[in-house]
Amino acid sequence: MMTKLKSFLDTFLPPESSTHSDPKALISLASAALMVEVLLSDYERKPEEKQTLLALLKSSFSLDQSTAEQLLKQAEKAQYEATDYFRFTSQINDLCTPEEKIALIQNLWQVAYADGELHYYEEHVIRRIADLIYVSHTEFITTKLKVTEASNVMPT
Repeated sequence: MMTKLKSFLDTFLPPESSTHSDPKALISLASAALMVEVLLSDYERKPEEKQTLLALLKSSFSLDQSTAEQLLKQAEKAQYEATDYFRFTSQINDLCTPEEKIALIQNLWQVAYADGELHYYEEHVIRRIADLIYVSHTEFITTKLKVTEASNVMPT
């Protein structure tokens, strides 16, 4: 019974070890988990989406391939165990600057457009995350347009 209660509370409270962890590690895991959420939101896992996500992890957090793959595994596990976005968005709000939040939204768009199309579930998830991390609608649209122009796909 106590194990179940502890497991339930761990869902809502970060583990004690994470409160003393490196802020960069917390940001990278929270960001990666949100990217995984977008990747999974259209119910299709395409190889180009995973490749894009790994490339974004490497470039955004200055990681090598092995470390990026390890972070992706941790993020997939964290996303699977999460019941909502709060665990991740609260860490982003606590630790990131407005510019870093906008960069995250741009990364989310890149994951969504990695397969050359945008599913409305992907857009919904990104909109929800943008709201939760206080990114304005203007920045939400601006980042979407930047990504569509760079990837030569038509915005929807």
